[in-house]
Amino acid sequence: METEADSRDSSLILLKQGAEARVFESSFVGRKSVVKERFSKKYRHPILDSKLTLKRLNAEARCMTKARRLGVRTPVLYAVDPVLHTLTFEYVEGPSVKDVLLEFGSRGGDREWLDNIASQIGDAIGKLHDGGLVHGDLTTSNMLLKSDAKQLVLIDFGLSFTSTLPEDKAVDLYVLERALISMHSSCGNVMDQILAAYKKSSKQWSSTLNKLAQVRQRGRKRTMVG
Repeated sequence: METEADSRDSSLILLKQGAEARVFESSFVGRKSVVKERFSKKYRHPILDSKLTLKRLNAEARCMTKARRLGVRTPVLYAVDPVLHTLTFEYVEGPSVKDVLLEFGSRGGDREWLDNIASQIGDAIGKLHDGGLVHGDLTTSNMLLKSDAKQLVLIDFGLSFTSTLPEDKAVDLYVLERALISMHSSCGNVMDQILAAYKKSSKQWSSTLNKLAQVRQRGRKRTMVG
């Protein structure tokens, strides 16, 4: 079945499809790019659906732009299409942190390089949080390492929001911690290194890490009950 994106541009190559959006490889003014399309939800009223989709599209664009202003590397945003509900941004050449850590976990490698990645992650999150921005989906799949410079690039701000609450920032860190434990336990305690870099980067780290301890405790209680 032909998708809306397929019908308007046969050059689009589907890379990923999630519950809220499809991600395509494409080109923009002769440059390799990524197109993220938020698709309609048929169970919602068409007018309400369009308004909600556009609101979330604009929110993602604003959060990505704000992250760059805060000094966090993200893909460059090229265009926002409010009619087709798409974002077009730079294609970042390089592996995901998930793939790099899985490779390290299975085969070993340069520990110093792994420490550098952890430091970059902690530094980036600290900048986000001090700027009042919560990523909302901090997993190693949403972190890329730019091949030419080995620089960390954060992607997928679809669940991001602005907040100054230590609780929200702590949950952001907890999501990442659970992802690391689930997927990358063979790499050692990478989270400790991330948090060490976070403390150097963030001026507000104390209140956030105090909340993180509480969030962890609640998480353990839920696990025991489950």
